[in-house]
Amino acid sequence: MEKIYVLGHKKPDTDSIAAAISLSNLKNELGIPAEPRTLGNLNNETKFALDYFNETEPKYLNDVKLQVKDIKYIKNYFLNSNQSIYDGYNYMNQFNIGNLPLISEDGTFTGLISMKDIAKYQMKEELNHLNASYDNILKVLNGESILKFDDNFDIKILAAAYRSTRFIETVNIDEKMGLIVGDRHSIIEYAVNNKAKLIVLTGNSEIKDIHLDIAKKNKVNIIRTNYDSFTTSRKIWLSNYLNTIIENQNIICFNEEDTVDDVMDKTKRFKYSNYPIINKDNKCLGLMRISDINDATRKKVILVDHNEAIQSVDGLEEAEIVEIIDHHKIGTLGTSLPINFRNMPLGSSNTIIYLLYKENQIEIPKNIAGLMLSGIISDTLLFRSPTTTDIDKKAANELATIAEVDLEKYGMELLKAGSSLKGKSKEDILFMDFKNFTIEDKKVGIGQITTFDISEIENEKEEYVALINQMAENNDYYALALFATDIIKNGSYIYYNEQAKEVFANSFDINELKEGSYIDGCVSRKKQFIPSIINTIEKK
Repeated sequence: MEKIYVLGHKKPDTDSIAAAISLSNLKNELGIPAEPRTLGNLNNETKFALDYFNETEPKYLNDVKLQVKDIKYIKNYFLNSNQSIYDGYNYMNQFNIGNLPLISEDGTFTGLISMKDIAKYQMKEELNHLNASYDNILKVLNGESILKFDDNFDIKILAAAYRSTRFIETVNIDEKMGLIVGDRHSIIEYAVNNKAKLIVLTGNSEIKDIHLDIAKKNKVNIIRTNYDSFTTSRKIWLSNYLNTIIENQNIICFNEEDTVDDVMDKTKRFKYSNYPIINKDNKCLGLMRISDINDATRKKVILVDHNEAIQSVDGLEEAEIVEIIDHHKIGTLGTSLPINFRNMPLGSSNTIIYLLYKENQIEIPKNIAGLMLSGIISDTLLFRSPTTTDIDKKAANELATIAEVDLEKYGMELLKAGSSLKGKSKEDILFMDFKNFTIEDKKVGIGQITTFDISEIENEKEEYVALINQMAENNDYYALALFATDIIKNGSYIYYNEQAKEVFANSFDINELKEGSYIDGCVSRKKQFIPSIINTIEKK
């Protein structure tokens, strides 16, 4: 069964990360392989929760675009470059493919050959150089090993086609030469005496014992074949190493991590039929045919704590969404097939997942309970948010018992960890918990932070406002705001782009809105900030 990625939204918060981890655990307990992933850096609050309950941070997921590794290309289709041309020819015929990647002993990609390369090689006018192994020659000629002293040969080889006396008078044989010869004992004697590197006996020819003794003394390699001299002369070249016929060194390869979009762009330019596939270490993995691109397996994902494409992972349109667990309004995200979609008006996605554990009668581990509790505390602001329901409170109390923590004490520690701005840039703070929305074709961005000390923002208010105006202008935001929520006072301070001042003033019924205005009782982005802004923009 394929692994499923469970992921929250971009700009991850504690609820989304805890939901990804807790739901992955539930799926694994149910026999469904799942893995939590994050789409961004974790905030201090989330890190505090993970550290407190000894949980590992999920791995980062850049996108779920289709990649080469998702394509059903021909895996493990390659040969060692020291195998014979004969092996390469048969291998390509076996798969009915006209190209073959070559590798070194350690699997590194070394080149690409084709049937055309073999044909061109066979058509050479001068074909007299043998660069092959003893075993390759033996295999190609279906031969019998008579004497073996060397594993590899890099020699010139010729066939004894002349009359014996003329051959001995005109042809110089030495240890850099090989000879193809039939039942011609005088030539064999001449060759072994002159220390020929290799003798190939054709037609199952016999060799005299006296000549065999000389061959042993002079370390002459001997192979016997049933083929006649003509056939042997024609076939022996197929025993040469595959790397001897590599011509084109500018081979177009694709990495297994390359996206299908990038591959398609390049194949349109190069217009080849087949491409070697390599990994980051240049190890060959196989060969991809252009037709293989149509046979790809989409990555499977489960979305938690969001259901809008703009908030989700890049390339979502190329993935298969199998399930959504969320507690926000339903967006415009569509799927090609029916899926499980659990959407409930609760204060936290983790409350829904708590219910799923109960429905499936799966025991919640202590560390998972702690993370789920953290998600509920974070999203309900320790039950101060108007999104809080009795179900959230019941779930939180039971999870606190399982996690063995004091709910109120741990909750305040968690929220304080999340409110710390130490070491963060103003841009980090603006986008720490940030969501984009499209309202009446207008782009709206809302950031929210929690604080126990608003002076951290107020003392540098002008710089925050300048940043917000700059970001709004550079990124075409109609309205952009940062809400600093004071957990103790149970309200929020608003900092906004000047262009949208009227929108925010009308949204929160503030006659004389100014940067840093306090909105009493307003703490929920989902139930208060966004609905008010939507109503105002839709009325314009």
